[in-house]
Amino acid sequence: MECDRTAAAVKTCQSPSMDVDPHVPEIFTVIQLAVAPVFLLTAIGTVIAALNIRLGRAVDRRRHLEAQLPDMPEEEQPFAREELAVIARRIRFVYFAITAAVTSGLFVCLLIAGAFIGAFVRVSLSYTIGAMFVFAMLALIASLLLFLREIFLAVSSPRHVPR
Repeated sequence: MECDRTAAAVKTCQSPSMDVDPHVPEIFTVIQLAVAPVFLLTAIGTVIAALNIRLGRAVDRRRHLEAQLPDMPEEEQPFAREELAVIARRIRFVYFAITAAVTSGLFVCLLIAGAFIGAFVRVSLSYTIGAMFVFAMLALIASLLLFLREIFLAVSSPRHVPR
């Protein structure tokens, strides 16, 4: 089939199978741009897993001390109670760190969803997506700082060893 190469003629000369949805290139671009936040989401999941392990160990230690407390000699109980107070602080720091990490992960998920919604609806959500990224980073920073504080607390506090 011979086609005229003017702009109007090219449009009528294309076969229906050659039509490309105008959204497809934008979707491909969004998929390419969403790869970095997905890796960030993987890193956040790893941080949450590490925090979860720390939380489990602190809770196990607290349960162990609480079970031993009634049978301890009277002179050892204040030291055990002091360690229980430190463990309670550690658990609180880890809990808040997990909350901040989950919040960061949610902002990353919203960022990815916002990028796709912006491409589908053809609305500029760049400021909203940028703000979500900033909030995700702030929540991740808070999570890591709380994690670091819990580690310092765990390392600097004496551990009660019953005699």
